[in-house]
Amino acid sequence: MLRRVDLRGKHLTKDQYQRELPRATLDVAAAMVAIEPILHRVKTGNESDLIALAEQFDGVKPASIRVPQSALDQALAELNPEIRTALEVSADRIRKVHASQKREETKVTVVDGGVVSEKWIPVDRVGLYVPGGRAVYPSSVLMNVIPAQIAEVASIAVASPPQVDNGGLPHPTILAACALLGITEVYAIGGAQAVALFAYGMEGVAAKCDLVTGPGNIYVAAAKRALRGIIGIDSEAGPTEIAILADKSAIAADVATDLISQAEHDVIAAAVLVTDSSELIDAVHVELEKRVPLTRHSDRIHTALTGIQSAAVLVDSIEQGLDVVNAYAAEHLEIQTLNAGTDALKIRNAGAVFIGRFSPVSLGDYSAGSNHVLPTGGCACHSSGLSVQSFLKGIHYIEYAERAFTDIAPTVITLANAEDLPAHGEAISARFESL
Repeated sequence: MLRRVDLRGKHLTKDQYQRELPRATLDVAAAMVAIEPILHRVKTGNESDLIALAEQFDGVKPASIRVPQSALDQALAELNPEIRTALEVSADRIRKVHASQKREETKVTVVDGGVVSEKWIPVDRVGLYVPGGRAVYPSSVLMNVIPAQIAEVASIAVASPPQVDNGGLPHPTILAACALLGITEVYAIGGAQAVALFAYGMEGVAAKCDLVTGPGNIYVAAAKRALRGIIGIDSEAGPTEIAILADKSAIAADVATDLISQAEHDVIAAAVLVTDSSELIDAVHVELEKRVPLTRHSDRIHTALTGIQSAAVLVDSIEQGLDVVNAYAAEHLEIQTLNAGTDALKIRNAGAVFIGRFSPVSLGDYSAGSNHVLPTGGCACHSSGLSVQSFLKGIHYIEYAERAFTDIAPTVITLANAEDLPAHGEAISARFESL
């Protein structure tokens, strides 16, 4: 089911390995052209335009874009108790992990009388996007909202697409998750128009946001790219991906079910096995052939696993495999090797690393305590997953006393003149006129 890529005997550079492991093709540039009229309509329109866009793209007309508090309360009251408990347990673990990410103020005495402090200030207002296409993601509510709350963001809004089956409201489990976390500002809007609403704001509907986070489809990613600068963004999330580095000690059923679990998300989800054991590849194939037809979303999973973005990669050794997975920079990386703990220490590029057979990606998707909003498409080589830090900005506070200023003044004047910016130096020397 998985195509096989044989890298044995090849010692390649990082970019050469990347070319050997192609991902799903996403034409974000074309999507940006397609969404341009939507962005303009939201920027210049009113709530009736948002409702019309919902009817066009979601097949339903919400009574209003803002979800009434009564709907949030009702969703929570009617939430299945078992699901509520699961959300509460997961939320507690997410809080525990993310509470440790808060950053303290630092104060550095550069010289006697010269102090530079750095304070971490939450953004004023954030818009959090929760997808609602092929699946419902209350877990994404937790992953976005909890870090923002720990960062002490004062104003938090959530957007999720309106549902035909819920009378134009977002999915009731998403509404219940918002209510459970105390979020009262929720909008029934999806896609590029949701990002645009948060970016521009709209009188009588929603205030402008400073930052937008959360995963979505290609049009959400395109809107984030188009509006970056007007708003801050976490990342342009693409299709989900899993890479598994495994040796002969791995259990084929574990590997197969983990590959299936991420292929379940989307027909262009990526599932990549990297191993030095051809016997493991064969055994995983057997498990996939047996298990995929039995899953609820078998067609979607089969398409993802047989796509160009998925592969079983055969390498000479786990050391070469480490080079391969570091080049690939997967959103989710599992290490299922005999020395998984030691091998994990050699990972430089991954959104999150799952160590050993009892740490599958599904655990991180819901209840490990880690965040599941992670960089995709190789962006893990330069970016991190969503965290409390995503909602904070560092500000330097500079305070120099007269003596410290006087001592450093010649240095500043010299550098200003070297850069042919004499007015910078004059702003220093002018202060001596009044000493």
